[in-house]
Amino acid sequence: MQFEKDQKSEYKQLFMQIRDFLLADDKVSELKKERITTYYYGGSGLCHVRTIPKGVDIGFLKGTLLVDKYQCLTGNAKKIRVLTLQRCLNKELVYYIDQAKQANLS
Repeated sequence: MQFEKDQKSEYKQLFMQIRDFLLADDKVSELKKERITTYYYGGSGLCHVRTIPKGVDIGFLKGTLLVDKYQCLTGNAKKIRVLTLQRCLNKELVYYIDQAKQANLS
């Protein structure tokens, strides 16, 4: 299971910081899947989070609706945009997650 791999990664601490931040909102729920851990808000998918060799990926499931103020998002899929972190960028993390929550409510 990916969550168990995330717990063994060199980026475990960063993964847990992001997870704790997401779950601090009682409207956010977590689903541990075989290949990824997904977070839900307002009844629909918010993002998925996993460790990778170069950090932690946060895939915003409605990422095309986000304004990329900090020029940190990557990807060209129909909906998903990815934020890859090697360290916690609190201001940016809060900004993108808040936007993703708003996108889920619209």
